[in-house]
Amino acid sequence: MFQIFYSADSFVLESGKELPQVHLGYTTFGSMNAEKSNIVWIFHALTANSNPFEWWPRVVGDGGVINEQQHFIICVNMPGSCYGSINPLSVQQENAAPYYLDFPFFTTRDMIRAYQLLKTHLGIEKIFLGIGGSMGGQQLLEWAIEEPGLFEHIVPIATNAKHSAWGIAFNSTQRLCIETDVTWKTPDEAAGINGMKTARAVALISYRNYATYQSQEGVVDEALPVDKQEFKATTYQQYQGEKLAKRFNAYSYWYLSKGMDSHDVGRARNGVITALQQIEAKTLVIGISSDILFPVQEQTLLQQHIRNAQLAVIDSYYGHDGFLLEHEKIGSLIKGFIEEEIVAI
Repeated sequence: MFQIFYSADSFVLESGKELPQVHLGYTTFGSMNAEKSNIVWIFHALTANSNPFEWWPRVVGDGGVINEQQHFIICVNMPGSCYGSINPLSVQQENAAPYYLDFPFFTTRDMIRAYQLLKTHLGIEKIFLGIGGSMGGQQLLEWAIEEPGLFEHIVPIATNAKHSAWGIAFNSTQRLCIETDVTWKTPDEAAGINGMKTARAVALISYRNYATYQSQEGVVDEALPVDKQEFKATTYQQYQGEKLAKRFNAYSYWYLSKGMDSHDVGRARNGVITALQQIEAKTLVIGISSDILFPVQEQTLLQQHIRNAQLAVIDSYYGHDGFLLEHEKIGSLIKGFIEEEIVAI
């Protein structure tokens, strides 16, 4: 069930900016048991929404290790995204106009501090399992550090403790694509949309790898003259940009990528290692062998500095996108972990 939560009080961001109110769109499935011991909080990635049944089949849902028959599942649309929470197209209380480029900057830490308000509203005191990949995993780590006693189990997937210079370079390049769109600074919800299509094409290069693009080898129509032919890899890039433009906007993409760049669990906590050592939850870190955006060395660092954490590395053809596509492998690892079996892959 999709709902919207409105905070009763103002909300102060890490930047010092104060908002009169925040609202969060969130989706729940199943019911809390009497002990409130069956709560699973799922954190979505950059352009996903609060319904993991749509984007994580066979991990979440009927037949999945996380299901509404056993669990109370909650997933919140991250602030800045366009699926129900406060975002650049939201109307400001002060002047009844959309924020657009006046939207306040949310760090990943700001995001989980907003979630804390919803957690209190729902009467949640303990979370059985927190799970998230990529930017979702970054938020999960932030919260597990901010409230060490909240989570019983956490599964951060294909993520890191601090966003890398490599990742920031990719995000910065994508924002440059948006900023070079001549419509970008116009106060319109479609501003920068063609730039975002190009940005998405850049992102796909980091989400996949050499091997996955080789599967797009060749041309679409070999019967055409050579100067009229299009490569399959080219049309794939175009398709992915068009596909995202049908469901997302450039403002959200621009702000969320900046939020990801800000991710650093060690900020104001005496560094990354000290911060990770605060985590008390039982932890399974999952990496993807072919991930070039969040390479396995970043998950190894998590495992080395979170007390008694386990590390499992999935061998996948899909690169970073493996955290969304390797349903069976991820589901099996989570099942073994929460049932306290030895995790091995």
